[in-house]
Amino acid sequence: MKSSDKFLRGAMILTIAGLLVKVIGSVNRILLSRLLGGEGIGLYQMAYPVYLLLLSISAAGIPVAISIIVAEYLAQRDYANVRQVFRVSLRLMAIVGLVLAAALVMAAGWLVENGVIKDARAYYALLALTPAIFFATILASFRGYFQGHQLMTPPAVSQIVEQFIRVVTMVVLAYVLLPYGLEFAAAGAAFGAVPGSLTGLVVLGGFYRYYKKQWRDEEGALPGAQLTPARRLIKRLLLLALPVSCANVIVPVTSSIDVLLVPKYLLAAGFSVKEATTQFGYLAGMAQPLLLMATIPTMSLATSLVPAVSEAMALKRWPLIEEKLATAMKLCCLITVPAAVGMSALAEPISRLLYGTGEAAVAIMHSGPAIWFLGLQQVTTGMLQGMGHTNLPMLHMLAGIVAKLIAVCQLTNAEYGIAGAAWATNINFGVTAALNILALQYFKIKFHWLSICKIILAALIMGAAAQALHGLLAGFNYTLATLAALAGAGVVYAALLPLLRIISVAELKQLPLVKKLAQKLRK
Repeated sequence: MKSSDKFLRGAMILTIAGLLVKVIGSVNRILLSRLLGGEGIGLYQMAYPVYLLLLSISAAGIPVAISIIVAEYLAQRDYANVRQVFRVSLRLMAIVGLVLAAALVMAAGWLVENGVIKDARAYYALLALTPAIFFATILASFRGYFQGHQLMTPPAVSQIVEQFIRVVTMVVLAYVLLPYGLEFAAAGAAFGAVPGSLTGLVVLGGFYRYYKKQWRDEEGALPGAQLTPARRLIKRLLLLALPVSCANVIVPVTSSIDVLLVPKYLLAAGFSVKEATTQFGYLAGMAQPLLLMATIPTMSLATSLVPAVSEAMALKRWPLIEEKLATAMKLCCLITVPAAVGMSALAEPISRLLYGTGEAAVAIMHSGPAIWFLGLQQVTTGMLQGMGHTNLPMLHMLAGIVAKLIAVCQLTNAEYGIAGAAWATNINFGVTAALNILALQYFKIKFHWLSICKIILAALIMGAAAQALHGLLAGFNYTLATLAALAGAGVVYAALLPLLRIISVAELKQLPLVKKLAQKLRK
């Protein structure tokens, strides 16, 4: 399979997996909320962020680091060191996972006693999550290893199976333990992460056994290479992984800015406590989930891009690097620009369709641009990481946070209200993406700005057409008018792509689904 095919196919597989995981997670939230109520969910949510923080420290950066190094060695056909990377990283992550799991056991009581965890009943949920840290940390090594081989099916399958087992276990244990008290039901729900991560590990272990024989057959009788010392490998893994892990720790910090500052500034602007809470709910609970859902494809694109670029860098094939980056940027804009315009243009119809109220329309409309900015941030981050510059995205994210802090303070006021807070998020992602792009241009990466401008034009025409169509049909049936406007927007946008010469037949044939369909038609 060609390198470009592997890159695009990997992105498609991860996108499908990401969407399925989100759907399963949404079902889980509904079932748990009905079962445990607000108080029980509150106990679970007090413990779960601690688990996520420890995973961000231990496992977030390692898959990226492993995929970069594995891709480099594979490009050089140094298969002995490919296996060495896996052995060393697996041992390292087992030790890290064990240390962090033990640390959580010892720290759980302290967190409760010192008021970091406000409700002492969340102690049991903290303990229940401990084994999951160990399994999930080891799981990161396997995922990074497969990503380095540009094999995205095993990680995708493991994510889906892991999420499914996790959800089933959470609901069953919460139901069984509920008669014994909410604290035990919340602990049962938290424990669902343990069989989930363990099952994911078993699935990837099975894939590893399957591919191990295939890899050895492909390697054949090659001369033995000198193994890179474990100490040197660990040093390089940590140097690549630590900035990525720090960047992942920054993400919840960014979210906490909204939680801590937006309601405060809304109150200062004259909103009542109820109004401030409601407006914040529209932004954080209704607009931002749409933003995250829309950027699943670009996150998958970024993950698939890292090993592909790393492989090309190792081979010193600069034209191939530029080709991959141009393809990734174009795909990113093709997906996120119409999503951003559509979300803003049909904010009120979307709010009514999904949430049964038009009150969230302001937050949704002004959050639309963040889809494009976040997509750009994700893809350009993948580009820089693939080139080995994992520290730059972290520094740029820090700059984005500073910009967001200033914007929240200046824009969340009586004049702009929740729209100002939404634009603070736009500024955050926009600044980070802009700095990433400037860094790539410094490294002589060229961007096809004319093509991007054409995509923006097509999306704007699409948005105007969608608004007009909805206005024509809204008097008959509002829900059907919204669905028709969304469908009509898709048709208009698809028609404009060839008309404006944004995408050619040759480029369409590169897409895995189109290529597969064309092959079937030939037969």
